[in-house]
Amino acid sequence: MVNQPRITGPTLKVLNAFFASPRQELSGAEIGRETKLATGTLYPILLRLERAGWLESHWEQGNPSALGRPRRRLYRITGVGVKNATAAVREFAPDIGRRAWA
Repeated sequence: MVNQPRITGPTLKVLNAFFASPRQELSGAEIGRETKLATGTLYPILLRLERAGWLESHWEQGNPSALGRPRRRLYRITGVGVKNATAAVREFAPDIGRRAWA
């Protein structure tokens, strides 16, 4: 059985970036801009979510010379990820809101 990822505030931010457009693939840089998370926080979260089966990723097709930039790693939320992330948000969001307003 795959370990479930730890749900933290930054993890919820990453998941929220995918809820904005669940069928769209997002690069790590796009997720970073959306969440405003540092790379040292973002990429370990993406790795944990991928290992848990919540995300899938692949390298962008194309030659970096032809693209005029390095290839990007693209991430997409899976069906399992949508289901588990929705449950996590329902479970944790009320607590986060109460602490924020306490």
